[in-house]
Amino acid sequence: MEKTINSKGKQILLYGTLTILGLYFLFQGLAEASGFFIPLTTAVVLSLLMIPLCRKMENSFMNRMASSLVNTFIIFLASVGFFAIISMQVKTVVDDWPKIRETMAPKIAQVKAFLFEHTPLEEQDLESSEDGGSLPFMSSDSNAGQKAASFLNSAISFFGDYLITFIYIFFLLNYRHRFKNFLLLLFPDSRRHEVKKVIEKSAEVTRRYLVGKLILIGFLAVLYAVGLGISGVNNFILISILAAVLSLLPYIGNIVGFGLAMIFGYLVSGETGVLVGIIITFGVAQFVESYILEPYIVGDQVDLHPFFVILAVIIGGMVWGIAGMVLSIPILAIINVVFSNISPLKPFGFLLSKDDDDEKE
Repeated sequence: MEKTINSKGKQILLYGTLTILGLYFLFQGLAEASGFFIPLTTAVVLSLLMIPLCRKMENSFMNRMASSLVNTFIIFLASVGFFAIISMQVKTVVDDWPKIRETMAPKIAQVKAFLFEHTPLEEQDLESSEDGGSLPFMSSDSNAGQKAASFLNSAISFFGDYLITFIYIFFLLNYRHRFKNFLLLLFPDSRRHEVKKVIEKSAEVTRRYLVGKLILIGFLAVLYAVGLGISGVNNFILISILAAVLSLLPYIGNIVGFGLAMIFGYLVSGETGVLVGIIITFGVAQFVESYILEPYIVGDQVDLHPFFVILAVIIGGMVWGIAGMVLSIPILAIINVVFSNISPLKPFGFLLSKDDDDEKE
């Protein structure tokens, strides 16, 4: 009996160690290959979003290649429009940066004085952070050329990944039935109906979540713009768009959005009325988002436990940065659908899902 217990203990220890090592090398590999996986994963998620429109076009007046091309172009135009709005607002910030920095200087000095007086921080602790605080091409030190080159390399890499994403989207839409049939052929005939159900449900959950989030972002952008504009916040359009888009990151995004509004609103103007306006705007927006927009627009499409949502966002950020944080929830939702529909994996699906019984206990 004792030998059996020892054998089981060693087996659990072995499997546990192998699982931890496997997860480590999995995430390490995903991080190393981020240049390949981020555009591909983004393309998969966006393709799932456009499939219903593709089907409508194909059933009415277009063949599959034409509908795939049109839908890819629609996503491209939407992304270009978004970047155009952001770039125009960023240009305004860059043009006004000397004035903004001059206005913010007294407030920053007050914050530093408070930190030095009430925390263990000393002046030399902040010197290193100030060294990298200049915007690209706006620094006058000897590292300006190096910063410009680094910025240029990052920009080229970004636009390369940006363009390849649309190529992926076209092929994924055009050959979606081929990929679906490939997945079905991996399983015996007796399981194909079940696998087909999992594929369709995964696509539907992801699609409904994305559509709901896009509508939610639109509502929040308008709400933030009205509130921050009335409050007298400079560059309120840029802040409103960024704060709305950051709502894709649960819990974390709202804090970052509020911080941006405080920096470009209160620290720049220094007026108490602006501070009160920012607090009221974000308070009302969070109430509307949490109790009106989120339940009725997004609903419980993803059916994920909040703890694992936060965990997924943190891991996604560690592996793929901001892109990983945004993509983590759709990916976790698909994983949850797979777990919940395969008998041996249902305990994991139960663990990831929200359960009303938790509130009763």
